[in-house]
Amino acid sequence: MRRLALATLIVALVALPIALLPVRAAPAAADAAHFDYRLAAREVGPGVYVIEGANADFSLANGCNIINTGFIVTGAGVIVVNTGPTKLYGEQQRALIARTTDEPILRVVNLDLHPDYFFGNQAYADVPRLATPTTRAGMQRDGAAYEDNLYRLCGDWMRGTARLLPDTDAVPGVLHVGSHTIELRELRGHTPSDLVLIDRGSGVAFVGGLVFSRRIPTTPNAELAPWLASLQTLAGWKLRYLVPSHGDVGAGFAAIDGTRRYLDWLDRAFAGAAAQGLEMNEVLRLPMPAEFRRWGAADTEYIRNVADLYPRYEEAVLQRAR
Repeated sequence: MRRLALATLIVALVALPIALLPVRAAPAAADAAHFDYRLAAREVGPGVYVIEGANADFSLANGCNIINTGFIVTGAGVIVVNTGPTKLYGEQQRALIARTTDEPILRVVNLDLHPDYFFGNQAYADVPRLATPTTRAGMQRDGAAYEDNLYRLCGDWMRGTARLLPDTDAVPGVLHVGSHTIELRELRGHTPSDLVLIDRGSGVAFVGGLVFSRRIPTTPNAELAPWLASLQTLAGWKLRYLVPSHGDVGAGFAAIDGTRRYLDWLDRAFAGAAAQGLEMNEVLRLPMPAEFRRWGAADTEYIRNVADLYPRYEEAVLQRAR
């Protein structure tokens, strides 16, 4: 029987729902100045704004704000792209939009099923909230676990947050809204359904979790082969500006290539390790290329990559041996 080394135990804990782990201490008081995300909107195309989050892992220090969200002021109303990790974030995001434009909110688009894409939806209960049917089903399936996890990770930043799911199917195709033409395209790989929103006039594309910019990708719902195929598809589109949901904004197509290089390395490293019969604790000690060691969340996210994906490579080797 294999010996379960300390590092393997760490991986096993990471793989468990966070609801089973010790609760982190929350801030003692809900001080309004402390619980301020200090959100700022940056215009990256005519009427197209990005709100940047931290290039880091979830923490109390950043209020679990590690996502880049955005909104488009169309002339007829506002389209919101993702609503952040908490009810408070959604409220502060909506207040920021109101300070930027007096146009009404027309709809919200949640690009995938992960909690920081839709846990701010409570601030938009009065408008249509769109996601693909596959994403909506995943949110329904995993939403309760997401709540437990983020309450433990984010403490009082999550106060009052309860999942409010999208209520409308996002259908790939073209929308004409005000002076803007918006296109929705569906890919997959990071999750079973990865929606990409493109503002055609400006060439700005919100590419969701398909692209991580100088940030280690998250992989709890990942399938590497279709993800790599989706990156190849994205690289072939004529886009001017990419907004990844995580990591530095503005790196452009270099971020697509960086994500591809990381996933290629992960695939090769895990396949080689499984072929050699390495245990998880040994995989954790594999040397990571220097470029990736400098990326955001490198210390924590690679451990999750191992927990999420490496058992599949071990199983593939066992299947071939039978």
